[in-house]
Amino acid sequence: MALRSCKYDGAEYTLAYEILHPEAVETILFLHGWGSNKELMRRAFGATLGGFRHLYLDLPGFGRSPNERFLRTADYAGIVAAFLGELGIRPRLVAGHSFGGKVATLLDPDCLILLSSAGVLVPKPLSVRAKIALYKTLKPLGFGRLRSLFASSDVQGMNPGMYETFKATVNEEFEENFSRLHGRALLFWGKEDTATPLWTAERIAERIPEATLYPMEGDHYFFLDPANAKRIAETIEKECVKDTGNRND
Repeated sequence: MALRSCKYDGAEYTLAYEILHPEAVETILFLHGWGSNKELMRRAFGATLGGFRHLYLDLPGFGRSPNERFLRTADYAGIVAAFLGELGIRPRLVAGHSFGGKVATLLDPDCLILLSSAGVLVPKPLSVRAKIALYKTLKPLGFGRLRSLFASSDVQGMNPGMYETFKATVNEEFEENFSRLHGRALLFWGKEDTATPLWTAERIAERIPEATLYPMEGDHYFFLDPANAKRIAETIEKECVKDTGNRND
């Protein structure tokens, strides 16, 4: 693991990252989802795509990359872009899981790989809506300190800045960003995914001018199945490398 600092919007961010196969010409950047870290992505793909330089990154506020500021998804993309500039690397391929898929989309790579990406608002279950309504009712009465009893497991233990970041990013309208992509996109999705259901993948695929959807067996973390990871890697090698020639980053 290594650390590198970058500046974005007047602030400095120190990001933890890891590179595999540094001698390779072509780079693929892996971005994890909310509440996760680079280790999860390396666990899934570290043994695949041997002809690529792998860049695994802890996004600000996750893993070993600290953050206490309020950020939106666009800020995350700006920070990652600044970080890549510091490294002198421009990945043509960017893979993102869940929230990382939104960040990857804003980077607008030549080949975007979405793994059960967030980006389409999914109606909350009745039980969750009832919990939110109850908290909003109790908060003015002085029960706001009980937030931990109502908060999602995704935000347990997070500092105020990251909590506000979570609330903003999970509820933002994002779909139009998929329509602005200039490259091609490969969408891999778990058929049993309940966090970002398969119907959201179909909607995203309709938005992206050049997209292919690959439904696969499994849930939101379907890519952790070695067989699925192997199939994803083989598809990337087939679809994202052909006719590109050798390019230095």
